[in-house]
Formats: sequence, structure tokens, C-alpha cells
Amino acid sequence: MRTIGIIGGIGPESTIEYYRLILSFYREYRSDGNNPPILINSINLKRMVDMFGENQLEEAASYLVEEIEKLEKAGASFCLLTANTPHIIFESVQARSSIPLISIVEETCKHAKSLGLRRVGLFGTRFTMQGRFYEKVFGKEAIVIITPAIDDQNFIHEKYMTELISGIVRDETKEELLRIVQGLKAEQNIEGLILGGTELSLILRDGDDEDIPFLDTTRIHAESAVRELLKESKK
Repeated sequence: MRTIGIIGGIGPESTIEYYRLILSFYREYRSDGNNPPILINSINLKRMVDMFGENQLEEAASYLVEEIEKLEKAGASFCLLTANTPHIIFESVQARSSIPLISIVEETCKHAKSLGLRRVGLFGTRFTMQGRFYEKVFGKEAIVIITPAIDDQNFIHEKYMTELISGIVRDETKEELLRIVQGLKAEQNIEGLILGGTELSLILRDGDDEDIPFLDTTRIHAESAVRELLKESKK
């Protein structure tokens, strides 16, 4: 069997969730008592955030490529970037990567399409909500991405970076996030919500809103990795 490579640490809490989910999905697909081989390279979150904050996208891409090469040398067959924000530069990193990458955005788009969604809200860091890389991928399937108003974006970003990245989950934060969801439903007619930050699944889950599905990008990405692993292992 081949090996899953993970660029983790961006952030640490979701890296733990990726590991748990990959093991869980593997056991759902295969009841052979085995666990899939996984390599995790936990990189420097602050360095990545600073690069994106200063719009140093080329430097960020080079950093990720270097870290992916470490996974390749250790035996990884393909790789996941376990965060949404670095997918701003996914195409550049993929083109220079020594091993294939699985895009969290492309996999989430496939999931949204399978549900028949045409207008979906997007929560995430400010970089993700304003980066338009979701719009680029989803637009190919005629799916419209709706982002919150700027004040709401600022709230989501601030809570993401000061609470969720550190695994802090507060009821009042969840209540405000759900209020923003209600506004997007009433004003923008969204049919679903993308949890476009891998820590957002710590505080929001599918079923928190009775009207629309929440698309957990962490879960979608992890299951895609298991499917790819099992597909390759059959060759």
C-alpha cells in the first residue's frame, strides 16, 4: 500500500482531526484490521500566516514545495495541504510538487455538485473568503460562491485566528456564526455553507441548521485521501 502525506500544523487542531478521520474512513472502506500508512510534516503556522498577510505568495509556495519534498523523500505517494488558505497558491505548488496533491477546493466542489447546490456560502479566514480561488473552481460547475459582508468576514477571521486555531470553542461565537448563516439564507438565498476553514468543524457541524447542509471541508478532504489511497493500492 502507498502512503498518505500530510502537510499539517496549519492549524494543529485540524491536523489531529485529519489523522482521526483518515483512520475512521479507512476502517469504513476496509474491514481488514489494518491502518493506512500516514506521514505528517507539521510546519510553522505563524510563518505561513505572516507570508499570506504580507502577500508573499511566491515565498509561501516555495516553502510548501520544500516541505512536500520532505514527505516525498520519506515515502509519501501523494499529499494533502490540511488547510484551505494555502489553496490560494495550490496551482503553483502542484505544478512544482514532486508528488501529486489532492485539492480541498476541488473535492468540496465535487461534493457540492453531488448535492445539487447552486448557491453556497463560504466561511473561512479573510484570505479564503477574499481570495476568490473557491469562485474559480466552483464557477466551472456554475455554482455561485457567496461570502458574508465585510464586518461579518472580519468577525469570522478574528475568531478563527484567536480562538479556533487554538482549539477554543465558545457558545457565543457559535451563536454569532449561526446568525451570519441566517442572514445569508434570508438575503442571499444560499443553499448550503462551506466550512472553508479546517478548524470551523470544531464549532459548526452539518445539522446545526435545519434548512441547509454544512460542507465540512476537513471531512471531505480526508475521505478523498482514503479513496485515492485505496484506488492506488489496487494497481
